[in-house]
Amino acid sequence: MGKIIAVSNQKGGVGKSTTVCNLAAVFGARGKKVLIVDFDPQGNTTTSYGIQKRANNNIRDVLMGDCSLSRAVCPTDFMGVSVVPTTQKLADTSIQLINVKDRARQLRECLKDAREFYDYIFIDCPPTLDMLTINALVAADSVLIPLQCEFLSLEGLVELHNTIKKVRDTWNHGLYVEGILFTMCVERYKITGQIISEVKKHFPKEVFSTTIPRNVALSEAPSFGQPAMYYDKKAKGSKAYEELAREMVKREKKRNK
Repeated sequence: MGKIIAVSNQKGGVGKSTTVCNLAAVFGARGKKVLIVDFDPQGNTTTSYGIQKRANNNIRDVLMGDCSLSRAVCPTDFMGVSVVPTTQKLADTSIQLINVKDRARQLRECLKDAREFYDYIFIDCPPTLDMLTINALVAADSVLIPLQCEFLSLEGLVELHNTIKKVRDTWNHGLYVEGILFTMCVERYKITGQIISEVKKHFPKEVFSTTIPRNVALSEAPSFGQPAMYYDKKAKGSKAYEELAREMVKREKKRNK
C-alpha cells in the first residue's frame, strides 16, 4: 500500500513545491510509482513539470466530485511520476466545503484507491492552514515540513505542529511528522547554524540530517519544466534531494521495525 506524504508549511516561499517536485523525481527514477497532487492554487508544481494548467479535470474537480481521480492524472516525461494538476479556482474550494458533510475527509476519500497503485503520493499543500491544508493532513500518513533557514520561518512552526496535533486528535490518529527539512541553506551564514540549532533543541527527533542548499539549478529547473535531477544531475541541489530520499527510506525502515 502506498504512502501519502503532505508537504506543508503555512509560510510561503520555503521550498514546498521544490521539495515535492524533486523528491518525486528521485523516487520515480528509483523505480517507484509516484503521484503528485498539486493542492496549491498557485500551481507551481504543475508548472514545474511542464504541465499546462487547465479549466477542467483538475484536483478541484476531483475534490468536488466533478471528475474521477484517474481522469485528472497527467503522465509526465519523467520516469515513474504523474501529476494531478491544480487551478486557481481551488482557492475558493475551502468556502464551498463548509456545507459538505465530512468536509475534512474529502481528499482522503478521493485518494483511497490510489494507494493501491502508487508507492508514494506527495501532496503539495497551500501556504495556509485552511480547510485545504486540513484535507491534506487528514489524507496523509505523514507531514514533511520544509523550513527556510531564516528567523521568521520559526514563527509558524509551533502553530503548524499545533494544527498537526489537532488533526491527529480529531480525524487522523496515525498522522506523524515525516521530518523537518531545512531549505535554501547557505552554510557560511551564521544564522543558518543558529536556526538549525534552535529547531533541533525543540524538535530533536524530527530534523532531517540532510539540508537543501540554495542552488541555481533548483531555481532554474522549473522554468524548463524539469525536476533538478533532469536539468542538472550533478548540481548540489539535485544531490541533496537524492540524499534526502535515502534518509527518508532509512527512517521508514526504522519506524517499521
